Amino acid sequence: MAERTALVTGATGTIGAAVVRRLAAGGYDIAIHHRGSPEAATALAEEVLHSGRRAAVVAAELTEVDLDRVVEATPAVVDGVLYVTTAWSMVKAYDIRSGAKLWEYDPKIDRAKGADACCDVVNRGVAAWNGKIYFGALDGRLIALDGKTGKPVWETQTTDTNLPYTITGVPRIVKGKVIIGNGGAEYRTRGYLTAYDAETGEQLWRWWSVPGDPSKPYEQPELAEAAKTWKGEAYWQIGGGGTVWDGSAVAVLSGGADSRSAAMLPGRRPSPRL
Repeated sequence: MAERTALVTGATGTIGAAVVRRLAAGGYDIAIHHRGSPEAATALAEEVLHSGRRAAVVAAELTEVDLDRVVEATPAVVDGVLYVTTAWSMVKAYDIRSGAKLWEYDPKIDRAKGADACCDVVNRGVAAWNGKIYFGALDGRLIALDGKTGKPVWETQTTDTNLPYTITGVPRIVKGKVIIGNGGAEYRTRGYLTAYDAETGEQLWRWWSVPGDPSKPYEQPELAEAAKTWKGEAYWQIGGGGTVWDGSAVAVLSGGADSRSAAMLPGRRPSPRL
């Protein structure tokens, strides 16, 4: 059986210690990451060692994120580099050993766009694949950066800039496709999910979450069935809501060469104006 190691941050707290014990019981070696509590971390490492697993203590390096605004992203670590997004869709890369900033990228969001964001100008993180870092910008762009330099590889506008769409969610990478949704269901938008080629940024497909104008052909057959449950005209005139605002989860439905993937989507309620 291959050796498995888990890095547990904040491990000296009550919850973190419980996670360490459970992982050790499940056969993991543990790297215990702490900030300013070496005694507690050492005691926990000794407990892991007594259980028959290996343990190491790693002290946290303090690095200030140089932006005095909300940060909601979950960092991603790839080959010793930590990538994190901050407010206004900025991306920063840090060396995980020294804490030194390697590069940062500012997509230069028009500050007036903040008026369309329901819950501040947040960003929830990046996706990483094949040497590139992908993120959605508040103004609806999907941007691919070189993971080593932070230089743009490609970008594409995924939304109608005349409507109050935003992006704060994390893209997902599935079989060479970058999948991204958007936010704005509080206003006059209609939700959808779009897939782009991860190498070129070319749009491959778009899936709409709610029906649109009934006088026009529906983009997908299931929308015709869904439309039967929607009453009146207001829903399509003001968008309909249903934005896929955060990262989706993907599950493989069958094994082998014919494996198919299904996405489980975080939906936003219909527009409050309905």
